[in-house]
Amino acid sequence: MRLIRIALGNANPTVGAVRANTDQVLALARAAAAQQATIACFPEQVIGGYPTGDLIQWPRFVAAQREQLERFAAASATWPTVFVLGLTTSVGGQLFNTAAVVHGGKILGLVPKEKLPTYSVFYERRTFSRGGPDLKLAACGVPLGDYLFGFDFGIVAVEVCEDSWSPDGPMRRRCYSGAEIVINISASPYRLGIAETRREMLATRSADNQATLVYVNAVGGQDELVFDGGGYVFQNGRLVLEVPRFASGLATCVVDLDRTTLRRTENTTWRTDCEAFQRLGAAVPVLRSPAATAPGDGLPYPAPADGSFFLPPAGEPPLPLRDRVLDELFEALALGLKDYFVKTESFRRIGVAVSGGRDSVLSLLVAWRATQLLARDTAPGAPSRTGDVLSAFYLPTRYSRPETRRAAETICQELGVPLAVVSIEEAFDREVEATREMLGGREPDAVTLQNIQARLRALRMWNWANSAQGLFVQTGDMSEKAVGYTTVGGDLEGAFSVIANVPKTTVMALLERLHRRFGFRGIELATAIGPSPELAQGQQAEAELMPFEVLDACLSLYASDKMAPADVARALEAAFPDRAPEQLRRWAEAFAQRFARAVFKWVQSPLALHVGSLDLDRERALQLPVVEKGEWREAPPPDAGA
Repeated sequence: MRLIRIALGNANPTVGAVRANTDQVLALARAAAAQQATIACFPEQVIGGYPTGDLIQWPRFVAAQREQLERFAAASATWPTVFVLGLTTSVGGQLFNTAAVVHGGKILGLVPKEKLPTYSVFYERRTFSRGGPDLKLAACGVPLGDYLFGFDFGIVAVEVCEDSWSPDGPMRRRCYSGAEIVINISASPYRLGIAETRREMLATRSADNQATLVYVNAVGGQDELVFDGGGYVFQNGRLVLEVPRFASGLATCVVDLDRTTLRRTENTTWRTDCEAFQRLGAAVPVLRSPAATAPGDGLPYPAPADGSFFLPPAGEPPLPLRDRVLDELFEALALGLKDYFVKTESFRRIGVAVSGGRDSVLSLLVAWRATQLLARDTAPGAPSRTGDVLSAFYLPTRYSRPETRRAAETICQELGVPLAVVSIEEAFDREVEATREMLGGREPDAVTLQNIQARLRALRMWNWANSAQGLFVQTGDMSEKAVGYTTVGGDLEGAFSVIANVPKTTVMALLERLHRRFGFRGIELATAIGPSPELAQGQQAEAELMPFEVLDACLSLYASDKMAPADVARALEAAFPDRAPEQLRRWAEAFAQRFARAVFKWVQSPLALHVGSLDLDRERALQLPVVEKGEWREAPPPDAGA
C-alpha cells in the first residue's frame, strides 16, 4: 500500500486582500498538517483573489502576491505536508496564472495555466500569458513552466482550473510522463446546474488518464460572481470524496496510490497510448523535493464506510434534480449578496423595497438568507438577528393593491424583518404637477405617470441608504430587464441586484420551491396575485408584454442560442403547440425589437449576480452595442438568391 492523505481547503479570498487571504490559507494549511495530510491544495489565485480585472496591471499588486507566497513558505517550513496554491506570477513583461508547489519551506516550482478562457465572464487572455509544453522560465530563481513534482510518495502534476475542461489539456502528457496524482486548483464560478457538468467532466478526465484527480474550488462572492466551492477526489474515475459546496473549510480523504498504478497496468488502452507518447520523447521533467513528506504508515486504509467493496453507499435519498438546482440557486444568490455586503466594507444594513409582488418577495427572501449566513460567519457580539441588519419598505400609491400590501406585511412578519410603510402619493401628485409645468400645461403621458412613481420609490430608497449606510437591493428580474420593462432612475436603480439574471419563470419556480421548504404564507399570497408593476389602474404585466413562459423562451432562443426572429417563431411553435403560430411570430418579432431597444437601459443597471449561462451584462457577459439597427433581423424575400 502507498497511502496518502489529501486535503482540500476551500478558501474565500477577496481581491487585493493578499495578507488576509494568505492568513486564511495558512489557517487551513495548519489544520491540514495537524491531520497529517500528505498534500493539501487551495484555490486558483487564492493569494490575490479572483477575478482581478485590470488591477493585475499594477506591478505592486503582483509583487505583493509573491511576497505573501514566500511568507507562506516560511510559515509552513516545519510542516511535512506538500502545499499547492494559486497566485499571479510575473516574468519579464509576462503575467502567468500559476499554481505554486511549496514544501519544506521552499517554493519548488510554478506551473502556469494553459487554457485561458475569454468566453462568458472570463477575460484572462487580456492580461495573462499561456503556459504550454516545454516552457522553461525562471521567476526570481524559481522554475516556472511545464513540470512535474517528485516526492517520496510519488509523482504529482498541478494545473489550474480550465486546463481540466479540455480533453486535450496538459493532464494527458503529464500522466503519460509519470504523474499519478493531478491537483487542479480552481476558481470556477457558480452557474445554474454547473455541479452535474463539473462532476461528470472531472470523473471522465480521471478515468481517461487513469489518475487520481483532485479538484478544489474557491468559495464566496466577488463583485457579481459567486464561487460555489466544493471539490472532488476521483481515483481512476471512481469518486472518493465530494466536498460540500457554498462553505469554507477543510476536507480530507485517504487514497492508496498503488491502486492507481494497478489500474494503469490493467488498462491496455491507456498503456498503448502511453507507449505512443513515450516514443515521441517529449516527457515532462520532474522537479524533486529533498524533504520528507508526512508519513503514510499510520494512515487508515480507505475502506468503504458501509463495508461493501462492490456497492456504493446507500446514503439519503437524493432530492429531485429540479429541487436541488433551485436550492443551490437560492444559496448562491444569498452567498453573493452576503459577501458583497461584507467585503465592500461600505454598508451597515441591507434595504429592500417590498411591493408584495414576486420579484420583491424573492429578493427579500434572498436577503433574509444572506443575514443568516452573516450571523453564522460573524464574530460573537456582532448583530445576529435578521432585524438587526435587514430593513424593508412598502411605498404605496393609489395603484397599490390591498393584496400585495398584505403579502408584503405577511412575509416581513414571518421573516422578522421590520417593515416601514411610507406612502409616496403626495410626492407623486407634486411631481405630476411639476412635470405639467415643464410641459407648458400639457398633461404628462401615461408612461411618464408610471415612471414618476418608480423614480420616487428609488429616490426614497437612496435617501434611506445614504442616511443608514445601507445597501439598497434592486429587485428587478431578468425577463423584464431584457425587454426594457423597467424605468431608468426607477426600478432599475439600486446598489446591487440579486435576481437581475434570474428569468421570471425561474423566479416563480424558486418561490414555489421556497414555499414547499419553509411554508411561508407571504410567498403564497405573493404568487396568488398576477404579475403587475402596479403603476396604473388594472395593470397586468403579461397583457402588456406576453406570457412570461413565452417571453423567457424568446430570451433563451434569441439571446442565448442567437436565433433570428423567424427561427425563434418556428421554435416557439414546437414549444407551444396550443398557441396560434401567427401570434407566436408577432411575439418573437416584438421580443427582438424590445430587446435591442432595451440595451441602453440595462447597461445603466447596477452590479448584478451572474448565476446562469446567459447574463445581461455588457461588461462581463453579453457585449452588445447600444446603437443597433435591426435590418439584419429581416428575413430575405422568397426569391432571394434565385
